[in-house]
Amino acid sequence: MINVTDQRPLCYIGLPQWNHPEWGDGPLAASQNASPLRRYARYFSSVEGNTTFYGLPSPDAIKRWRDDAGEQFRFCFKFPKSISHENSLRNCADELDTLFKCAAQFEEQLGLLSLQLPDSFSPNELPTLETFLRNLPEAFNYSIEVRNPGFFQKDDQERHFNQLLMETGVNRTTFDTRALFKHPAEDPATREALTAKPNLPVHVLATSQNPMVRFITAMDWESSTNYLTPWVNKTVQWLNEGRSPFIFLHTPDNAQAPEVAQHFVALLEQHKPGQTRFTDWPDQSQQQSALF
Repeated sequence: MINVTDQRPLCYIGLPQWNHPEWGDGPLAASQNASPLRRYARYFSSVEGNTTFYGLPSPDAIKRWRDDAGEQFRFCFKFPKSISHENSLRNCADELDTLFKCAAQFEEQLGLLSLQLPDSFSPNELPTLETFLRNLPEAFNYSIEVRNPGFFQKDDQERHFNQLLMETGVNRTTFDTRALFKHPAEDPATREALTAKPNLPVHVLATSQNPMVRFITAMDWESSTNYLTPWVNKTVQWLNEGRSPFIFLHTPDNAQAPEVAQHFVALLEQHKPGQTRFTDWPDQSQQQSALF
């Protein structure tokens, strides 16, 4: 379970990854004295951790990550695809046991275990999902992202789904891709993102204490901040309700994702100073000017 020494509600800010080739000249660049994760964790308080979708880390890797990130950092990891996509939540007891043994090694540094279901998983399979969720161990916090349009109809099936999440304490993940699809571009990263990312309505509902938001901008991220600003207001509301959300910022290639996060936090800090788990980096131009 999430355990922080500061008992106030907090907003955890992160990116999809802690290392990127385009970050080599900026504040997140690694050095001989700091691994990519250690440098990332100086500023950010969480990460999506998509690697576990494909394979779980070794005990040695877990220890190294925990040491590099520090005790205030929260790792969020996806359920392996063998559970969510290949077995569709059925007959996966061994895979779940392996996952939970791995997750337990992160102790208090574990944030959310995130279940991302494929677009083929429809509301017709709600009985399977209900059995799965009600049998999850209570030792961890969970989120779920659905991608089938049937979960976005505002009908009895969606209400049943939301009620199930509330009863089981599972957070509903919102993936906001509106900026991406409203501002398409011809660069390769955008074309790939338009193919890979879901184009679904945004249904915002906090079903437990740690709402997760995944937000992707257009490639020209500064042209699409009008889609980001409402999330500041929603985050303020969640904090006022005593919730601690996880907000993850993307761009099509994630090269400027740190700048998007910096912009979001600057807006949020105007309303909730000190409740954002984020440390701003020094202005590079000011650093250079100070040398002369």
